[in-house]
Amino acid sequence: MLTPLQLLFSRLDNSKLFQSLIIFVIVISALSVGAHTYELPHWFESTLAMLDTAITVFFLVEIIIRYISTNNFKRFFSQGWNIFDVIIVLGSLIPLAGSTILIARLLRVFRVLRLVSMIPELRMLVNALLKAIPRMGYIALLMFVIFYIYAAVGSMLFTDINETLWRDVSIAMLTLFRIATFEDWTDIMYETMTVHPLSWIYYLSFIFLTAFIFLNMMVGVVLEVMTKESADFALEHQDNDELPATVGQVNELKQQIAELTKLVSQK
Repeated sequence: MLTPLQLLFSRLDNSKLFQSLIIFVIVISALSVGAHTYELPHWFESTLAMLDTAITVFFLVEIIIRYISTNNFKRFFSQGWNIFDVIIVLGSLIPLAGSTILIARLLRVFRVLRLVSMIPELRMLVNALLKAIPRMGYIALLMFVIFYIYAAVGSMLFTDINETLWRDVSIAMLTLFRIATFEDWTDIMYETMTVHPLSWIYYLSFIFLTAFIFLNMMVGVVLEVMTKESADFALEHQDNDELPATVGQVNELKQQIAELTKLVSQK
């Protein structure tokens, strides 16, 4: 059973005003991190340092409020986003001094990612991306096989033409990645066509496989997972929106039963 303090923290944690305040502080934290990359007057640096301390304390208090309102250690840490927030907040406690200053600043940069954990729509997008990664891994593996085959062939055929681009398999794979991203790939093709006029078949077939087939396969996987996650997200919020209507229907039904009971008793 929740104590009055836990009920208060639970209401505070679920209030839209408090959530909006957290998002505002995260945005201020992001601007503060960006400001540190500029050359600033000493007084402004001191102000940013105090602001950073205040933001760190605010995040720490917010995590404590969320933990107390949960009233369950296992349930709190069973949610990946809570673990992520705790790591970011604890990392922010590292002082900006001494040998740990670089690590502390890097961890403060990642505080911007807390924006993802605070906005449900962004959490849905990240969850969909994480679920799509395993299926995309098989497509990436097949792409690596194709890259390796084409790199081996290109190294055998074109090394004498341009050793810088086709010296060995590893260099050839980098060249193929450049071709797959359409970075001046026609210059590379025309260079080899002066010696091998039919080498255009090599480039066009590679681009067709990587840029059109494999890329669209990855996009298809992401869209499939995204569609499912969007449907689940919409269904969850639809259920929450329909809850007051359902309660109203129950109350209306109770009223009708009471009226019928009154009529029966009058007879």
